[in-house]
Amino acid sequence: MSPEGGEPESEPETVRFDPADYSEGATAESSGLESAHAGEPGAGAPGEQSTFGLGGWGLVVALFFAFGIIPMTIFYIPRAQGLLTAIGLGYRDAFLVLPLVPALVLGVLAVWVTARD
Repeated sequence: MSPEGGEPESEPETVRFDPADYSEGATAESSGLESAHAGEPGAGAPGEQSTFGLGGWGLVVALFFAFGIIPMTIFYIPRAQGLLTAIGLGYRDAFLVLPLVPALVLGVLAVWVTARD
């Protein structure tokens, strides 16, 4: 019985797995199965390949800069004092500004990719 004293709770529906539904070459239409994620973005027909897209390549480039170029730049800051003063950055400013650049780029890229989908 339910805690409120009403009708007894019904048992959950049992789902049975039939391997014949998933035999090689069977499709969702032929086996009577429907995809639970059919309405979600990025869910295509079985066998349909999605492309990486501009957002994906932008993310790859941003991550390359965030984890490759910027740390190497920070490593060479003591040797690049002339360059830092030419662009108006002090030694301490360079340590604060350089990691901020890829963080802002990754943030803007994340907003752009989610807003476009």
